Amino acid sequence: MPQSLSKIYVHLVFSTKGRTETIPKTHLAEVHAYVAEIFNNHGCPAIQVGGTANHIHILFLLGKQANLSEIVRTVKSSTTRWINEKNNNPFHKFFWQEGYGAFSVSNSHVDAVVAYIKGQEEHHKKVSFQDEFRKKWIIFTTGEEMGEDRQHRLWRAG
Repeated sequence: MPQSLSKIYVHLVFSTKGRTETIPKTHLAEVHAYVAEIFNNHGCPAIQVGGTANHIHILFLLGKQANLSEIVRTVKSSTTRWINEKNNNPFHKFFWQEGYGAFSVSNSHVDAVVAYIKGQEEHHKKVSFQDEFRKKWIIFTTGEEMGEDRQHRLWRAG
């Protein structure tokens, strides 16, 4: 086969440092548009970007030449620099938390993930980002649901 074909959807999630609510609601759309532009410019078309003041979700197609950890590093460093330059406040610096969650998404679930990302603000009125991420990560890695006490012990151990 003389060509390389790839269609890998990735749902990427990461939070602000300390999960603090440091992205003003009035600037979310601008931050999300900038993030989408970075992905698009690096051969990873952004399908949906959203989130809240303390975390971001990106659904994108991983480009066939792209390296996931490099694109995450690029988007985090670029947006950090951009937000801090726009903020222009030497006493308050913006940072993303280390690490991220990246999950493959089947073609049949793309619309559901897009809807989920679009509904972040409303969704997180009911459940915190940290609690939801912890629960999803545990189910993803262990394949099982578990009680809150066991979730907290496993999360701290990991």
